[in-house]
Amino acid sequence: MLIAVAFFAIMNLMVKMLPHLPAIEIVFFRSVVSLFLSYIVLKSKNIPIWGNNKPILILRGLAGAIALTLYFSTLQAIPLASAVTLQYLSPIFTSIIGIWFVKERVRPLQWIFFIIAFLGTVVIQGFDIRISLTFGIIGVLSAILSGLAYNSVRKLARTDHPLVVVFYFPLVTIPLCSVYLFFDWIQPIGWDWLLLLMIGITTQIAQLFMTKAYQSEDLSKISSVSYIGIIFALGVGYVFFKETFNMMSYIGMLIVLVGVILNVGYKQRLERRTNQ
Repeated sequence: MLIAVAFFAIMNLMVKMLPHLPAIEIVFFRSVVSLFLSYIVLKSKNIPIWGNNKPILILRGLAGAIALTLYFSTLQAIPLASAVTLQYLSPIFTSIIGIWFVKERVRPLQWIFFIIAFLGTVVIQGFDIRISLTFGIIGVLSAILSGLAYNSVRKLARTDHPLVVVFYFPLVTIPLCSVYLFFDWIQPIGWDWLLLLMIGITTQIAQLFMTKAYQSEDLSKISSVSYIGIIFALGVGYVFFKETFNMMSYIGMLIVLVGVILNVGYKQRLERRTNQ
């Protein structure tokens, strides 16, 4: 998961460097690279590419495609660290959706932690004029769909190889993006092509390690490792885009992380008690 976080940070930087291309077009190119690389690896390992649990594989692809498009939109439109912080709500939604999807139990105290995290997003949106209500909502929707995608990955652990799970993302995403881009295509130029290629490669590596992590350990434990990404986001945003924040924005980010981390820590304590 730590490797995945590092490569996602590189991906965030390159997406932010392509504000003139529609987010869905970046997702399309990222998916083309991912499809090609995934297919090569699957064939080299003689792993059947079509998988077993096709309905959940397709659901993971759909949820992931829409979530990634929305996330890329926020990366392009608002400060990088703010976009990443909103995405950190995904573990909260992973737990909530997990109630129905993987029969995960949510205790009453956890709902308090969820409310704390959501209050943090209100502070971030309310005290930073660069973040409109529209993009605040888009960021939350992306986190919700990411939570659905993560639960799908967890459910697929029993039936499908991690590479097959990764392969289905572009398999579903490319046709969806193609319909939209047929009517609204913007031609990449110059260095755009290299950045698009690197977005595909770095995301492929990140997705593979993230998928392995989520299939190997409990969702809450793995999610906790990803929080170091906010440090990367703050650093990259400042160095490359001169992004700074007022004190209330930093407090909002901290509130989100506190809510999410308290939830993770509480779940881990419950699990230790259960296993004793």
